Amino acid sequence: MTDFSHSPSPQIIAIANQKGGVGKTTTSINLAAALAEMALRVLVVDLDPQGNASTGLGIEAEEREMTTYELLVGDVPLGEVIQPTALDGLSIIPATVDLSSADIDLISNDRRSFLLHDSLRQSAMGEFGFDYILIDCPPSLNLLTVNAMVAAHSVLVPLQSEFFALEGLSQLMLSVREVRQSANPGLRIEGIVLTMYDKRNNLSRQVEQDARENLGDLVFETLIPRNVRVSEAPSYAMPVLSYDSNSQGAVAYRALAQEIMNKHRLMAA
Repeated sequence: MTDFSHSPSPQIIAIANQKGGVGKTTTSINLAAALAEMALRVLVVDLDPQGNASTGLGIEAEEREMTTYELLVGDVPLGEVIQPTALDGLSIIPATVDLSSADIDLISNDRRSFLLHDSLRQSAMGEFGFDYILIDCPPSLNLLTVNAMVAAHSVLVPLQSEFFALEGLSQLMLSVREVRQSANPGLRIEGIVLTMYDKRNNLSRQVEQDARENLGDLVFETLIPRNVRVSEAPSYAMPVLSYDSNSQGAVAYRALAQEIMNKHRLMAA
């Protein structure tokens, strides 16, 4: 297992796309698991009211007494909301449907866009020694997603390899630009990762070509394949890396994690 020196402060990546069904939560779960396999300490923040990242990492509904809702609305200490998962080095702040009312509950708060930013920068965060924090955003550009972008250093965008894939991307990029101008000038695009890719399919290859022509180096070299093991793993409440470690999906997410690590090494050099 590779030994990395642990960062003094974690890299925070929001995983966002306002379109549903693009592999956002799947990427959050499996990228987190792949980073944890590298002996890194990782926190997943489930910011989606559907709570699928929590379910996919084995946190049952009855175990979600303290969640991201309490963290944002109730100003609860980190130690009360962070839960370990079955994977070494991987923790989660789970979510429930309570989050769906957050937009309304927070509307009168002057710092409503900065609540996650402030919560993840509590002095207690240093005690956990996380290297990465991955925020699984809801499939919309609402106040929760804005909170994620204000809190994050970068945004990773899963892009499904299908017709019209690039059409919704301009709105997301516009939101990133607005957050950069108003609240988080250091926010950058971590990259675009093509998901549900089928190399036998002409459409997948065309989407890849269009993405690389339009977005250049923002598009990761790693392609996440359409893989039945990736689809099955959440029903067993585990990442595909645990469910079938040698599957194409598991291999791809390990490659994505390595590509991100390599990029961060170059940036730090």
